[in-house]
Amino acid sequence: MKRFHVHVAVDDLNANIRFYSAVFGAGPSVLKPDYAKWMMEDPRINFAISQRGAKAGLDHLGLQLDTDEELKALRSQVAAAEINRHEQPNASCCYARSDKYWITDPQGIAWETYHTLGEAEIYGADSATKAGEAAACCAPPSKTVKAEDRKAVTKCC
Repeated sequence: MKRFHVHVAVDDLNANIRFYSAVFGAGPSVLKPDYAKWMMEDPRINFAISQRGAKAGLDHLGLQLDTDEELKALRSQVAAAEINRHEQPNASCCYARSDKYWITDPQGIAWETYHTLGEAEIYGADSATKAGEAAACCAPPSKTVKAEDRKAVTKCC
């Protein structure tokens, strides 16, 4: 079963936690110093906010899937449409470890499809990430960015 995912970059985490907790009628299910997430069943949504220095506003959209089979099926659909895509198996992101698959829509909005495998202690750090590089959770850059500049402009969830 799919769960819609929205991630918003915010400039004041505490003010936004108060706001979204009032809107959703519940506090976040995950709360960290730079991140909060609400996992709701009605509507079935994974709504996350973070204060990580990104410009405030929509960071990315996505679909969280319950099984690896659902993720593979969605990957096949995207491949058939010949859409630019980026795979991140076993990525650590947003305090979770997931198999991820990114696409970018015609407006340049990143879409993440993923199956969560477990928790991660650090927000976006992957053991393979070197200092100064984008973390493994990062969305692919827009299609207009040169390959050699991708690491510099990649944004992270």
